[in-house]
Amino acid sequence: MVRCDFLLSSCKSFRQIKQVHARLITTGLILHPIPTNKLLKQLSSIFAPISYAHMVFDHFPQPDLFLYNTIIKVLAFSTTSSADSFTKFRSLIREERLVPNQYSFAFAFKGCGSGVGVLEGEQVRVHAIKLGLENNLFVTNALIGMYVNLDFVVDARKVFDWSPNRDMYSWNIMLSGYARLGKMDEARQLFDEMPEKDVVSWTTMISGCLQVGYFMEALDIFHNMLAKGMSPNEYTLASSLAACANLVALDQGRWMHVYIKKNNIQMNERLLAGLIDMYAKCGELEFASKLFNSNPRLKRKVWPWNAMIGGFAVHGKSKEAIEVFEQMKIEKVSPNKVTFVALLNACSHGNRVEEGRYYFESMASHYRVKPELEHYGCLVDLLGRAGRLKEAEEIISSMHLTPDVAIWGALLSACKIHKDAEMGERVGKIVKELDPNHLGCHVLLANIYSLTGNWNEARTLREKIAESGKKKTPGCSSIELNGMFHQFLVGDRSHPQTKQLYLFLDEMITKLKIAGYIPESGEVLLDIDDNEDRETALLKHSEKLAIAFGLMNTTPKTPIRIVKNLRVCSDCHLAIKFISKVYDREIIVRDRIRYHHFKDGTCSCNDYW
Repeated sequence: MVRCDFLLSSCKSFRQIKQVHARLITTGLILHPIPTNKLLKQLSSIFAPISYAHMVFDHFPQPDLFLYNTIIKVLAFSTTSSADSFTKFRSLIREERLVPNQYSFAFAFKGCGSGVGVLEGEQVRVHAIKLGLENNLFVTNALIGMYVNLDFVVDARKVFDWSPNRDMYSWNIMLSGYARLGKMDEARQLFDEMPEKDVVSWTTMISGCLQVGYFMEALDIFHNMLAKGMSPNEYTLASSLAACANLVALDQGRWMHVYIKKNNIQMNERLLAGLIDMYAKCGELEFASKLFNSNPRLKRKVWPWNAMIGGFAVHGKSKEAIEVFEQMKIEKVSPNKVTFVALLNACSHGNRVEEGRYYFESMASHYRVKPELEHYGCLVDLLGRAGRLKEAEEIISSMHLTPDVAIWGALLSACKIHKDAEMGERVGKIVKELDPNHLGCHVLLANIYSLTGNWNEARTLREKIAESGKKKTPGCSSIELNGMFHQFLVGDRSHPQTKQLYLFLDEMITKLKIAGYIPESGEVLLDIDDNEDRETALLKHSEKLAIAFGLMNTTPKTPIRIVKNLRVCSDCHLAIKFISKVYDREIIVRDRIRYHHFKDGTCSCNDYW
């Protein structure tokens, strides 16, 4: 028996397991529960066909509770057969000679939470109550986990509050339930009530903030964690690096990189991907590429490849992104759906329509990756950005999925870029039918009318927006200086340096005009007759304020990095090109669409964004 146990532990493939299984049959050991149990566990560890595990269990005469628990666990953790775990649990309940224990219920709840359903889970719960196990810590935690996995967070909280026994896992699983649904106020309250916190607690809060776009809050929690003497792990750091990437907080991202090295934290594929993503999104694309190429051992998984392709994509380096993808094929690393989102975005930003269409069509045929709504959105964006609006509309009409607001919104954005009011109005009506309260659609359509000079329609639509009481997201730009973030809204006058800032801004615009800058007043999407008033409105755009603040507070030649929450307008884009030349600065702007590198009066996007 010891020999067979050793052979099973050393199995690395399904073929080897079948050989040991044959040995168990010929020696008669297959009738003993211990080697059979080991066989079932090993089948799950190498992802063998679940049908084989079923067969092994079904051919065992009178399986004991140990074997029942093992098969329920194997099925519960299966990505394709979790529903069968409930069936096996029901078989166990019908066995008069056996009584389920805490492990039986924990594995059954896991299966129900993995896709079986809440009604089945409630049935399992009834049996736990009948057997007096409802207050067992192991069972209670599994029940909370089931409700959390099914997004029944209110029910999970009821079980949590009623439970007389709670441990760190109880608190953490409840915390993750709030975080995964973006209920960060509830998560924060629970987090503050925790009698003690471990690295999982802190990491859950950071990743939860990241999920809902609370990037500054995520970094605050990370720094608070360090201040409390808690050591982050690779998952904590990966989430914190993602916050740095979204804020373009290069200084803090670099500090984290040094922290990883100094503390000998094991570099894995996800952490490497986080560093590549951070450096790329903070404008250090060359360093991100160097980091990617200097870690061949960690390039066997898809995540670093996705980060590198995505990094090239947002910087408009479509050729380089495609080269990385082709190298990925040579290295035999299988792409996933995230890979194709990044690749299609790269084609979109580089105006590579034919390559984009080819990669989209090859997803399912060559790589067995079924296109999802996000991929169709990328394709529509690719065609729309290139001015091929009819083709984009045909793609939407021929989709095997029902197009959502985001897909039609991508086409509506393209109508604005190419000033196609006729199609814009038609697409706008479709968006309004799908979501009558979609403010972005109304704003886009009003902007299209303004750009084409149809002021009456624009005014009527803006009046409707005003009557609805809803307000569009204001332009907001942020800049990191010495580890601190400074945010500016359009027309902002709340900053302590406001007086000096606007004086500097006036002086800056004067210098730009001397250098040849002529404001593109058509970008003012309001019916303003006076050209001077239009220029004043453009002057207050948040990115101009942030850049002026950066120029005021940094030494000459220092690169300026800012983040804007909306797409940079053509006037600001033009103005920043002049600023980069007049002030001899490299300016890196990340807007909602992509990154722009301004240097010597030119932009990396070649005016295509």
